[in-house]
Amino acid sequence: MTDSLGFLLADVSRLLRRDFDQRARSIGVTRNQWRVLTMLVRHEGTNQGNLADLLEVEPITLCRMVDRLQESGLVERRPDPQDRRAWRLFLTKKSRPLLDELRGHAAALFCDATIGLSEPQQVELHAMLDKMRSNLTMRPEGIATHG
Repeated sequence: MTDSLGFLLADVSRLLRRDFDQRARSIGVTRNQWRVLTMLVRHEGTNQGNLADLLEVEPITLCRMVDRLQESGLVERRPDPQDRRAWRLFLTKKSRPLLDELRGHAAALFCDATIGLSEPQQVELHAMLDKMRSNLTMRPEGIATHG
């Protein structure tokens, strides 16, 4: 019997996370820290509440992660000029080389994961997964379109 698509996607995702955790730990970073840093690359200057929403974590959880990143000198909090209760988050210069190194680990991981797939197959896989993400992102929450 073959695995369902959902199970297969979940299992591949779990294995990718496990392998990435091992690679990131070798340079002293957790996967959650990598997620925060990567999301900040895309949304630098956002406030903590918005970043928590983007990462789908509780604000208090994000606060602790940002505390650790700030203590490590990788992230800085700056006051929000429109809301004195809020903080805007920015990457520091120290974070840039670490992000480059993490990108290298991620690229190596995906090379390992796609051994045996031709370049056109890899491009097609990426396009299909991107389409699935788009379909799920664009569909209103709670509305099933089939069965």
